Amino acid sequence: MDNMSKKYSIDTTDYQVGQDNVQKWGFDIHNPVFGISAFLVVLFVVLTLVFDPTVTRDFLTSTKNAIINQFDSYFMLVANSFVIFCFVLALSPLGKIRLGGIKAKPEHGYLSWLSMLFAAGMGIGLLFWGVAEPTAYFTGWYHMPMNAEPNSAQAHSLALGATMYHWGLHGWSIYAVVGLSLAFFAFNKGLPLSIRSVFYPIFGDRAWGWLGHIIDILAVLSTLFGLATSLGLGAQQATSGINYLLGTDYGTAFQITVIGLVTCIAIFSVMRGIEGGVKVLSNINLICAFILLLAVIALTFSDAIGAVWFTLGAYVEHFIPLSNPFGRTDEDWMHSWTVFYWAWWISWSPFVGMFIARVSKGRTVREFLLVVIGLPTLLSLVWMGVFGNKPSYR
Repeated sequence: MDNMSKKYSIDTTDYQVGQDNVQKWGFDIHNPVFGISAFLVVLFVVLTLVFDPTVTRDFLTSTKNAIINQFDSYFMLVANSFVIFCFVLALSPLGKIRLGGIKAKPEHGYLSWLSMLFAAGMGIGLLFWGVAEPTAYFTGWYHMPMNAEPNSAQAHSLALGATMYHWGLHGWSIYAVVGLSLAFFAFNKGLPLSIRSVFYPIFGDRAWGWLGHIIDILAVLSTLFGLATSLGLGAQQATSGINYLLGTDYGTAFQITVIGLVTCIAIFSVMRGIEGGVKVLSNINLICAFILLLAVIALTFSDAIGAVWFTLGAYVEHFIPLSNPFGRTDEDWMHSWTVFYWAWWISWSPFVGMFIARVSKGRTVREFLLVVIGLPTLLSLVWMGVFGNKPSYR
């Protein structure tokens, strides 16, 4: 019987975790996914450096715009379906399933678990967009949601509602679906913690061959482009802040230095492992974010409760209209912001989903979904309310 006609099941697969891995430079490297991915990444970087920067920028921008314009409804409907799917799954009897089996125990406490979710899924994005995004919407800097009049009461409401829409349930549902899929197949079915494992019920043992290699390579490249976007925005923010405070005029070279420093810290954290590296940095990150939040509340004498309550009301009010991809009169805004955001979240989902799965063993499906989606959304609500709902808006 050939492989195409063979009947596959998760319980009968002959695949052994790590059988294709090699030990190099102190890392456990999958062969040939690592080599091909590294080659493609280096090739992409070299090509972008060889060609004229203007030509490269125009090509990448036109490619991005073509994808957004052609698949706008697809991105919107997929994000909506993820929210609905997670809600239904959490309320269903399947929500009682425990990741890792009935006797599995959580490996991390709630605070550390939440801090790692927060750091992996958001981090610098909240610092940058917590102020920039609602300000851009309110002032009409680059298109207006629902074609609201800039600097109006409606713009105020939409500024907070649209910002929360991009950082709330939809984005975290994308992460949750990928993370839950990986966690279930890894901890309950004994498959590798790899994107290809999610496709095993569809492709069978072919998922361990070149078909699976291609899936993992695409996941690596997807993460690369999502990471490049986040690091680029973060480096620009850090450089602008230093220039403002010190009166300097640092440019691209300094931004590259910032990216290199952040990359070195990330590599060191990964080499230290979950307990000694990632968890420690995540806890420090959450503490620093909490201190910054309290400092802003104290220094601006803002009504934090009122700001958060107003942001929640705006989020609920505009949730359905912003989720509808059809018949929009603000299509330019939807393409520039919402569809771009969903593509950005999706590009991050292999990396963040895998990390979330890795630290979530021992949780039930219902607990996983409620925490992974609910708590970061709640934290974002508080953050956006305090940082985005400035007195000057009122």
